[in-house]
Amino acid sequence: MTVPEILKQLESLGNDARRAYNTKAGAPENQFGVKLGDLRVVAKKLKTDHELALQLWETGNVDAQLLATLIIKPKALSATELDKLTRSTTCAQVADWLNSYVVAEHPEKEALREKWMKAKDRWAARAGWHFTASRINKGATDLDLPALLDRIEKEMPKAKPEVQWSMNNTLGAIGIHEPKLRQRAIAIGEKIGLYRDWPVSKGCTPPFVPVWVEEMVRRQG
Repeated sequence: MTVPEILKQLESLGNDARRAYNTKAGAPENQFGVKLGDLRVVAKKLKTDHELALQLWETGNVDAQLLATLIIKPKALSATELDKLTRSTTCAQVADWLNSYVVAEHPEKEALREKWMKAKDRWAARAGWHFTASRINKGATDLDLPALLDRIEKEMPKAKPEVQWSMNNTLGAIGIHEPKLRQRAIAIGEKIGLYRDWPVSKGCTPPFVPVWVEEMVRRQG
């Protein structure tokens, strides 16, 4: 299928409720609001197609970019190309799929993480903190966690919302997995107050770090 044909198919799958949800979450107008499950069905039919994925990404359409992350070949990308893709992300959902399905499979993801931790671009910074949180969750021992807490305490209050999310995940990961730093992580979360009033369904844990860390530690015990 050609890009125009795929865009036409995606448009036919557009869902008003999904489009409204995407918009509320910060997605641009260039979208059709295709349900994520429907995108997976389309990707399964297309199968892996690296060049087509790159062409879909270049459209800047949210649904096309999401689809691209499912059919691209991560290892066929150079680190420079992946950095460019990351910085041209359209919204948080695309960023999360790109990180999960593409960056996570790339052989240079650690070098990119280190680069992105210094980036001013919101999507690159979001990715850097995302993979830092992931490394902490997996038990990494080569990270300067006190220095990360210093950065979070100083930078998170003024960071862009897209970056705050993965910075907060890093703060939570430190609190959950590092007993010696737990109280400091909780104190930082309390001081900044990010997501304090985050609405959650009954039985779910909010991303407000003091509550989140306490609940996860309780479950571990």
